[in-house]
Amino acid sequence: MNGVLVIDKPAGFTSFDVIAVVRKLTGQRKTGHTGTLDPNATGVLPVLLGSATKAQDILPDRDKSYTAGFQLGLRTDTLDVWGEELERVKTDISEEAVLRALEKFRGEIMQVPPMYSAIKKNGKRLYDLARQGVEVEREARPVTVYRLELASFSREEQHGVLEIKCSKGTYVRSLIDDLGRELGACAAMDSLRRTAACGFDLSDCVTLERLRALAELGKTDEILLPADSLFVTFPEIRVSEAQAKRFSNGGALDILRTSLRNTPVPDGSVFRVYDGGKNFLGLAKTEEKSGLLRIFKLFSS
Repeated sequence: MNGVLVIDKPAGFTSFDVIAVVRKLTGQRKTGHTGTLDPNATGVLPVLLGSATKAQDILPDRDKSYTAGFQLGLRTDTLDVWGEELERVKTDISEEAVLRALEKFRGEIMQVPPMYSAIKKNGKRLYDLARQGVEVEREARPVTVYRLELASFSREEQHGVLEIKCSKGTYVRSLIDDLGRELGACAAMDSLRRTAACGFDLSDCVTLERLRALAELGKTDEILLPADSLFVTFPEIRVSEAQAKRFSNGGALDILRTSLRNTPVPDGSVFRVYDGGKNFLGLAKTEEKSGLLRIFKLFSS
């Protein structure tokens, strides 16, 4: 099997647990995923199968969307309710105060990654250091929050739910922790559901139960998405039979002999390349100096 299965990851599963289940049900040993979700998080987890795993290191930077719950008055070492409690205080923060505080976190902001994250510092994962009781200084990084809305809030329970659309590399736990500090208190994330990633959303997802049912019927192909669905942000180009053969054998194409000949194309532009039968061959990148369309990544067998 070659393509993408978009799984609705259940709580309690690591991303690698999901990979193991998919591998067993599909019989495809060559698998990968496009972005880790914490065990207690749920939602969109695209799983790559077969030749689609070639996309793992070249996926376009795509925005992600989340629904996240938060509890005011609580601080933990992991910035979520599943960590060790460090502080618990009684708060009486209004919805209006939360709405005002959220304004500070929209647009491009600087964010310090949490200690419990996969980022490396001096060759070591931060979460490994954190588990050893070591805390190191982390540099703030720019991230972009495109949408940040308060979906619901209970003053009595001091609990709210956020709808978030953000750039790659944004930590929702850190966002909530920073929100608590902005409110003069503390806050911890208590739920996280990824609603969109890599251009896919929950409508593209299947549950592991659904995958098991289809696997028993030998119908997993019905929910398999093609590898090129990962690259819809790149424009497409169709080539002749001779060009398709040359490209599939590793050869570059003369831009002037393609449909791009009368189109201004910036150097380094990436295109999805298809043959006349609409078969996806791979990705090509323009080279202005040589006038060639060179292979970026081949996906044709």
